[in-house]
Amino acid sequence: MRKKIVAGNWKMNKDYTEGMSLFSEVVNMVNDEVQGQQEVVVCAPYIHLHSLVALGKGNQKVAVGAQNCHQEAAGAYTGEISAGMLTSIGVQYVILGHSERRQYFGEDNALLAKKTDIALKNNLKPIFCIGETLEERESGKHFDIIKSQLAEATFHLSAADFSKLVIAYEPVWAIGTGVTASSEQAQEVHAFIRKEIASKYGEAVAEATTILYGGSCNPKNAAELFSQADIDGGLIGGASLKSRDFLDIVKVFNQ
Repeated sequence: MRKKIVAGNWKMNKDYTEGMSLFSEVVNMVNDEVQGQQEVVVCAPYIHLHSLVALGKGNQKVAVGAQNCHQEAAGAYTGEISAGMLTSIGVQYVILGHSERRQYFGEDNALLAKKTDIALKNNLKPIFCIGETLEERESGKHFDIIKSQLAEATFHLSAADFSKLVIAYEPVWAIGTGVTASSEQAQEVHAFIRKEIASKYGEAVAEATTILYGGSCNPKNAAELFSQADIDGGLIGGASLKSRDFLDIVKVFNQ
């Protein structure tokens, strides 16, 4: 049975006090309301991570993740954070390949392959993002784009290492736009991703891989999206900034 995960990506939001308050609310709500085996991951800005790990210590249902890490182990990279630094404070997950990192910071598949390697070497679990822009979808190239993103950045891994990844499909055209891919569109791509994984690593690895949906998921559409055969949870942006909305998404898996 594949692990069900709901991960919140706060992006560049919440000052320190706000972040601590939000995380406390989430942890308390998870303890009181979550009845299933789903895992909750909160991916916060760097300033929050040490304190969030401490606040969530001992909670088996809530993990802390970073939103990025550098591709090198250490060195003269002013302003950057290494995977080893994240592990040293108890961070468990790291988002890699988010569309905003690709778009605004020029991160390509070759760079992301290095980041994936260094994350795994430091026992971080990558939430690896792939997805197409509106132009790529409208031109019918979306499957080719997704295939190349997956293959060029992750298919160099051994089956054992690939099995440590969580994949997140984020239709770029549905992030922050209020537009959501239909459940059928999302399922079609998730099934395609799982098929590509199977072609490389075999059915057993593919069936065990958690694939999240990351495009404007909210409390109103989460149940329909998560009911699809190949959608194993969500990478949640805006809705993760409100504890009630976020927990209502998490609780879809209670049923």
